[in-house]
Amino acid sequence: MAGATTAQRGTPSPDRPGRPPAKGAGSPKPPKSPKSAKPEKPAKAVKRTAPRGPGKQLRRGPVLASLAAAVLLVAGGSWVLYGSSWLRVEKVTATGTDVLTPEQVLAAAAVPVGAPLVSVDTDEIESRVRGRLPRIDSVDAVRAWPHGIGLKVTERKPVLLIKKDANFVEVDASGVRFDTVPKAPAGVPVLELNAGGSPSARRFDEERLLHEAVLVAGSLPAPVARQTVQVKVGSYDSIVLELTGGRSVRWGSGEQSDAKGRALTALLKAAPKAGHFDVSVPTAPAAAGS
Repeated sequence: MAGATTAQRGTPSPDRPGRPPAKGAGSPKPPKSPKSAKPEKPAKAVKRTAPRGPGKQLRRGPVLASLAAAVLLVAGGSWVLYGSSWLRVEKVTATGTDVLTPEQVLAAAAVPVGAPLVSVDTDEIESRVRGRLPRIDSVDAVRAWPHGIGLKVTERKPVLLIKKDANFVEVDASGVRFDTVPKAPAGVPVLELNAGGSPSARRFDEERLLHEAVLVAGSLPAPVARQTVQVKVGSYDSIVLELTGGRSVRWGSGEQSDAKGRALTALLKAAPKAGHFDVSVPTAPAAAGS
């Protein structure tokens, strides 16, 4: 009996309330909610290096070949330009001369015939021509491939002559005295300077008066210049032109010379038989005499 009683005490009856089930006994615990899955990190790219070996040497081949070809091309070009006889100076020509002759220009240029065309210093040639021939106003030296040098020159044109002993000094429109000739060129007036007794002689010296005379002569229209025999300068504001046929023109100073030239051209057409003209005030020109 005692054993049975003990067994009943150890096992509570289901109809009898007893103690709560011991921890860890009874119904199972509810399952835990699964944690959200973390995103997987992308795998790092593995840097791969090209294998060293014959492949790299093969790529160097075309580069070296290209460099060798470039070197040969440069060397060949240099030889053609400087060493061969294909591109050397064989002919030199001169154009644009009027008073001078082409032979004079070629002699002054002294172009080295037979030299490599590429090595010829055209600037030096131009400087040499201008230095040796003052009549030359400009010169342009150009290479005429494959064997030539061409010289294009422009000569100075005299607008006034200065009498010097038995000769004449030519002066261009810029006041440059560039040559002395024994005979006066046709259609170029001669300067007559008589300003010694002028009150303005102290203020305007001979060089300044020459400048004014050149300014007047250089502004004359071509038809008038061909008829002008002499430019007389008595003072700064007293310049007189002597024309063919004994006619004279009172010009005044060198100021407004272009306007005075146009006024004189109109007067010569309007009064062809007049002997005296006055254009000192170009807005009020006058003609008189016969």
